Amino acid sequence: MKILVIGLGGVTNGGKTTLAEKLKKLLPNCDTLCQDDFFKPESEVETDERGFKLYDVLDALYMDEMVKTIHNWMKSHTSSGVATEEPMDTCNSLKMTEDVYILVVEGFLLYNYEPLNELWNRRYFLTLPYEECKRRRSTRVYQPADTPGYFDGHVWPMYLKYKNEMEESASNIVYLDGTKSQEELLSYVYNDIIQELKKLREGNQQVTA
Repeated sequence: MKILVIGLGGVTNGGKTTLAEKLKKLLPNCDTLCQDDFFKPESEVETDERGFKLYDVLDALYMDEMVKTIHNWMKSHTSSGVATEEPMDTCNSLKMTEDVYILVVEGFLLYNYEPLNELWNRRYFLTLPYEECKRRRSTRVYQPADTPGYFDGHVWPMYLKYKNEMEESASNIVYLDGTKSQEELLSYVYNDIIQELKKLREGNQQVTA
């Protein structure tokens, strides 16, 4: 039994959740995990001198619980996921995944926490230009709601900070242009994962040969 842990990180409103859910439908034995589910309660999130809740930092998340959840998934090797849509290619490439379980983890701070970096088989990072990211963010409703100046005062600066740190310490990250259509992004990532699965299977055959 083989497992594949895929990281789908990147900028806020970059399309991570949508892409993760589409991959779950296309890939058999696939589960998803969302980093947003590990936010601390609002009462435990720090507030800075400007009154901004500091949500876009690692300290706002139960990162140890997130790592523990992934480890538990890896141990269990179980999945409720079933491929519910037709594969994007017509060959039998998905047959090779019958003995592989896939976990797609999506979130905005996946590659700045060392215990997580030890788990990835493949890492993707969605990017957006400032103006497009701000526009998309303004159309979303958050709880708690964004306060005036929150994007420019906290969200975007923290994105740049952690992105710079990631680029200094992490490698083998595949960058994705979040302005591309969902279909383009899905096609690219799906086919890339299929190639990764082929490598995994070929490596396994060599070991068992």
